Amino acid sequence: MMKLDDTDIRLLSALQMDSGATADQLSATLGLSASQIGRRKQRLEADGLIEGYRARLNAPALGLSVQAFVTVQMATHEPAKVQTFTRILKLRNEVTSAWTLTGEADYLLRVYCEDLAALNTLIHQILLPHPAVARVQSQIVMDQLKSDGPLPI
Repeated sequence: MMKLDDTDIRLLSALQMDSGATADQLSATLGLSASQIGRRKQRLEADGLIEGYRARLNAPALGLSVQAFVTVQMATHEPAKVQTFTRILKLRNEVTSAWTLTGEADYLLRVYCEDLAALNTLIHQILLPHPAVARVQSQIVMDQLKSDGPLPI
């Protein structure tokens, strides 16, 4: 792990809150010159602490009214079949993130769909028919009480 000073941590925290902040805005917040901010940002990017910058979009405003968490239990862990399954996960736009897990479920997927019919299609026509899949369960999000927050640095 790279050694971070207090200014690095404050810069990372500020960028987590507003990744589009300019060097001038960050300069005013952190009390450093814009050029110092720029150099620190470049170093943090080069060292892999900053992986990229993204805009946070409003899913319902974009017509994605259903958010769900889907767990998948595999019938087999044969490498070739698992590889085709994970390739499907990477190619499906509805699957916005995927994790491998310990416990009963092998995968946890976060998905966004236009409606319940689209979620049904994803589960019954894409995931369940795959030869490596034994079981799929979904939990539809009713309300998100806390949005994806910054990392606790």
